Amino acid sequence: MNKFIFYLLSFTWGLPVTLAGCLTALVFRICGARPERAGYCFRFSLGRGWGGFSLGVFIFTDKNANSHVIWHEHGHGVQNCVYGFFMPFIVSLPSAVRYWYRRLKKDKSALGPYEDIWFESQATRTGMRQRYYIAIRNRNR
Repeated sequence: MNKFIFYLLSFTWGLPVTLAGCLTALVFRICGARPERAGYCFRFSLGRGWGGFSLGVFIFTDKNANSHVIWHEHGHGVQNCVYGFFMPFIVSLPSAVRYWYRRLKKDKSALGPYEDIWFESQATRTGMRQRYYIAIRNRNR
């Protein structure tokens, strides 16, 4: 997905989640996090050991997040462009509930891979494709 389409869809069809991201970005900024570019998104990092989440064009991670986590969250940003107003119900809330269930579960041996559900594996695949697409576009400039 090119940059123009990404932002157009994020601020129209995906506006509810992107607005939530704007408010969360403000809170992170007040807490001292500075934004940096991560693909087409703006990443804020704060704290350690909690992973990450995304809200539209905004990615929020801990300071130790690796590139896999960042591009996975970028994939959720692309999902917001695709699912728009339905994103909170079919991806965001189920993903958050699943994250907390897995984090609080005492017997983690029964858990499968994190990406064994469609919206998480789709976010990773999409994010990695975007990473490749952006790298190719930047190399050809």
